[in-house]
Amino acid sequence: MPQIHKSTIRRARQAERRHERNRATMNAVKTIIKKVHSAVAGKKADEPKTTLLEATSAIGKAVSKGALHPNTASRRISRLALHVNGLSGS
Repeated sequence: MPQIHKSTIRRARQAERRHERNRATMNAVKTIIKKVHSAVAGKKADEPKTTLLEATSAIGKAVSKGALHPNTASRRISRLALHVNGLSGS
């Protein structure tokens, strides 16, 4: 059997910590995105725009922490904005 090096064990530990951190960040982002969708479904005037700002901020923080790719973040923000602005347009 191959030897397991100390560095391998350490890297596995670090990967586990990063995984947990990224999961927590992404769960927060998903929760806020759901909040935006429910605000749009509620069809209130100001609530969707304020929740959109919260979601944009949370997605940006996820990018800065490395939990989300910048292009993915941009796409999600764009789609959320279309969703919110579609409400005010009609």
